[in-house]
Amino acid sequence: MRFINSVNHAFAGIVHAFKNEGNMKIHVVVALLTVLAAVLTYSTRYEMIALSITITFVFLAEMLNTAVEAVVDLVTEKYHELAKVAKNVAAGAVLIAALNALVVGYLVFYRKINSFSFVSLSYMVHLPAHLTFASLVVVGLIVIIIKARSIKKRGSYIHGGMPSGHTALAFSLFAAMSLVGKDPVVTSFSAIMAVIVAESRLETNVHTFTEVAVGALIGVLVTVIIFQISNMLIF
Repeated sequence: MRFINSVNHAFAGIVHAFKNEGNMKIHVVVALLTVLAAVLTYSTRYEMIALSITITFVFLAEMLNTAVEAVVDLVTEKYHELAKVAKNVAAGAVLIAALNALVVGYLVFYRKINSFSFVSLSYMVHLPAHLTFASLVVVGLIVIIIKARSIKKRGSYIHGGMPSGHTALAFSLFAAMSLVGKDPVVTSFSAIMAVIVAESRLETNVHTFTEVAVGALIGVLVTVIIFQISNMLIF
């Protein structure tokens, strides 16, 4: 239970930074575009590792900057030279992280920009694994966003609340299996597992029927939409 509470507090911190810090929103958008560009340009495993570490470094710096500002504002609302130093140093850390990200991005992409083509996009969307992973990520983000708006009423980021994240992910996986799988046994098995996950959330009273139903609907709809978009891009 203590671990779950710790994870909930961590999610609360991430959501707070995203909702209240304009720079964090920019970092998230740039990070998503960077990952997309890395996939489209056939980046190597080591390039992906470098980008992942760099993106994480930027997020950490921005969140630490937010934490420092909050602590300084808590201690004093009056102007103080040391408070200014603390905020400036924290902001400087973000700047260094951002400049480092620019350097890494340049080193990874500068030779690939001229050779970019939509052939890469076709390559990506033809791979079921990529689409399934993308669907799960998008579903997870949507669940967190919805919970961030309704968490004050009931539940937490990973336990209870509207909608059921476990159910959403389970039905997203089921939808992906249905769309790419040619084996009815595999499809049936994924459907059974999704239903079991949904039922377990009800049996343990973690979620209401409405929360589970909405989670299942989100999982299926988002996954189907992503796969349909991929088909439109191909054809």
